[in-house]
Amino acid sequence: MKKFFIFCLTAILIGLPVYAKQKQTETPHDENTIVYLNLDWWANYNDDILIQHLKELYEANYDLKNADLKVKENEKLVKIQFANELPQVSFDGFISRDFRSSIQRYGNMTIPSYAQNNFQLPLTASYEVDIWGKNRLKTKSSEQYLEIVKQAQRAAYISLTSGFAADYFNLIKCDKLLSIQNELIDVQNEITNKTEEKYKSGLATLNDYLAEKKFLTTLKEEKNNLENKQDVLVNSLRVYLSKNDEDIERTDYSEINLIQNLPLELNSDIIENRPDYIQQEANIKRAGYDVRIAKKDLLPSFIIFGQLGFNAYRLNSLFNKYSQVYNAGIMPSFDLFSGGRKLAFLKFKNYQYDESLNDYKKTILEDIKEVNVSLHEYKTSQKNYNESLERLNIQNKTFNLMNDKQEIGAASELDVLYDKEAYLITQKDEVSNKINCLISSITLYKAAGGKNLLDSDVNL
Repeated sequence: MKKFFIFCLTAILIGLPVYAKQKQTETPHDENTIVYLNLDWWANYNDDILIQHLKELYEANYDLKNADLKVKENEKLVKIQFANELPQVSFDGFISRDFRSSIQRYGNMTIPSYAQNNFQLPLTASYEVDIWGKNRLKTKSSEQYLEIVKQAQRAAYISLTSGFAADYFNLIKCDKLLSIQNELIDVQNEITNKTEEKYKSGLATLNDYLAEKKFLTTLKEEKNNLENKQDVLVNSLRVYLSKNDEDIERTDYSEINLIQNLPLELNSDIIENRPDYIQQEANIKRAGYDVRIAKKDLLPSFIIFGQLGFNAYRLNSLFNKYSQVYNAGIMPSFDLFSGGRKLAFLKFKNYQYDESLNDYKKTILEDIKEVNVSLHEYKTSQKNYNESLERLNIQNKTFNLMNDKQEIGAASELDVLYDKEAYLITQKDEVSNKINCLISSITLYKAAGGKNLLDSDVNL
């Protein structure tokens, strides 16, 4: 009989864990998350300063750090769940001393007052035999939740890098618009002064002078708004980079180039790369596992248990052969009545599965919509930029013609200033449309799930 007990205990400790094997889910930081930056894509903008800032963002941004920690937390939760598939071994030592102060009688037998030591030093082992695969399914369910968290981490990288790049290019736009605005104010100052001279000479009305002065205040107001926006963008970028008051280095507008050869049509399969799409797929699998787990909860469970150790009333006899304790057995467990709790839980999990399936279908529709809207915005911004560039070229020719007319005495200096002002205003439109074209390409990249749209394997 003793050999049987030892055999059962040995099976618990050694043989049974071989059945369950955990997947390797933990990935070093630098081999996983650096890929999410997708520096190959950002290199297409030919801006080394932007690349350097994105590397700083990777190292310093607190949201990215928390996203990384969330993944590590859930990797440990998978390990915790996996531990339930393995035997549990514990040491539950017990040492006590009993004091009996009154005489006790058991029939004709009388036991006087006494004091007694109790020494119990057993190893206790137990293992739930996973006949129905319930614990394995629980581990698979937790692995799918880990995949959901990993995709949330990837989504955070795509969102933060895209948001940073958009603010970065908007800051460059602000710099250029402020430069043009200052030049506009200087030109309008000259126009206002010359109109005032004409008014004093009787060559212009008071309304003409007041209109020019009023337009000057409008330009100054626009400058104030641009300076405020510039300050907001600088502080926003500092938050991204976890900096306090350092200046944000950026490229000059003249060195900014648009990405060429971006696809103007995308296959709907591009959404399969999006983090939210992959999350919904993992969520359906997780919900499916949970339904199967709820079904298996209706079945009986079997636990193998055993103890191996020593039990004695005297310390000097604790480790002799008569103090050895062995026991082992199998304990079946089945709920005969639980008030309908398990059936209600099964229905609850079925409803959750249907809900996750509806979320999956809705996500597909929303993802396709977002890709299409982003693609349309990109094409529209390209058209607008080309139109504004053509308008700027026309205005430049008009300005040059006015300069030529002034040289031959066919136009006044004031006429030249008006044309120069019109040219600067048109240049502001060209700058805005160019940066908007850049930002729309970033929006399209984000809508495509962080896919490098210049890769040869993009479905067109």
